[in-house]
Amino acid sequence: MSAIALSMDGVRESSVRGRPRWSLSGRLVARALDNASIVIRTGFAEREELLAAHPTTFFVPPRFDAHMMIVARLHDGDPAAITTALHAAWELQAAAD
Repeated sequence: MSAIALSMDGVRESSVRGRPRWSLSGRLVARALDNASIVIRTGFAEREELLAAHPTTFFVPPRFDAHMMIVARLHDGDPAAITTALHAAWELQAAAD
């Protein structure tokens, strides 16, 4: 995921608790949740669309219900859908500039 995230203009990688985090101007784009999943920033409407279109790739744990985030399964998820979600997260954060 690092190569995909870093290919987006202005995205920087840092580390939080030993796990990678990708941000744009200090705002979260995505971060590793564990070795098998990443948290991706998303709007609530887009999150619902991703969940409906790719239920085996994305999920929202209860602790993220109130947050604009979605979790992607890296090992058995759809790589194209994850890449699209990462680009949408970048666009969301770029629009905040």
